[in-house]
Amino acid sequence: MKTKEKLMKIALCSGLLLFAISCDRTSKMSEDVVLKDYGAEPTVLDIEAYTLSNDNFRIALWTGEYLQVTLMSIPVGGEIGLEQHNDVDQFLRIEEGQAKVMMGDAEHSLTFVKEIGKDFAIFVPAGKWHNLINIGNKPLKLYSIYAPAEHPHGTVHRTQEDDVH
Repeated sequence: MKTKEKLMKIALCSGLLLFAISCDRTSKMSEDVVLKDYGAEPTVLDIEAYTLSNDNFRIALWTGEYLQVTLMSIPVGGEIGLEQHNDVDQFLRIEEGQAKVMMGDAEHSLTFVKEIGKDFAIFVPAGKWHNLINIGNKPLKLYSIYAPAEHPHGTVHRTQEDDVH
């Protein structure tokens, strides 16, 4: 075998070896999704993986002193339910599904209405009445950030009926 052919084979084998090593490292870097409230501890996780893995109506993922992250899964035709948080700003992000967002200054006057889908963000100012309805054909998967925290540490609502105000 000529030197040039040997070098090409070595380069090819080296490339395959590096690819195998990087695949192995990637699989070791992926994390197991454990749905729980991680509390006010330093935490790093794949928010999309956690959101898509959640089948609970609502579960607290991280509750700090001034901020909280919850995951939600809204069934087809379901909704969050009309609500208002007087002293809490809220951010929601859709990871999967389609929704109708409604907001307004009064319970019976939801004048802000938008239909949205995956990768859309919703900003709800404190004091605004709001609701989110799943208008798609699969569960609506989203996460919500409250500032300050809205639900007690460790909250798990398996269904909307578990969410008693």
